[in-house]
Amino acid sequence: MVPSILGLWTMANLVTFIVYAVLWELLLIGVPIAIAGVIGWRWWKRIPREEWRGYRFSGRKRTSGGGGASLLFFVAFCIKVFVDGKWNVPIATFTLDYVVGSIITILVLGLIIVGIPATIGLTWWISREPKKP
Repeated sequence: MVPSILGLWTMANLVTFIVYAVLWELLLIGVPIAIAGVIGWRWWKRIPREEWRGYRFSGRKRTSGGGGASLLFFVAFCIKVFVDGKWNVPIATFTLDYVVGSIITILVLGLIIVGIPATIGLTWWISREPKKP
């Protein structure tokens, strides 16, 4: 499944490897966690109401979001490579000029796609009259 020399990987190899890794992770980790969740939920429903009051689940929850932009950037890069006809070309043959040019193209297109609706929305929001009480 993995080429002997990583320099010979193509975008097709990379995307296929990522898809297989996600599917195996779902099979080996997701299914057991889902089964454990169902067992835990059924156990929780059997606890008497009086005992529920002893448990406290409130408190401060910390989340660290992020990572969505890098996924979208990777998908955009895959689309750019496919459109350029380099889908089955080894990644090691990509020149620095091609990669930097692709990154700049993706950033500019992303700014256009996000910037135009944001400008329209901001213009509409600024131009509307405030409601009088």
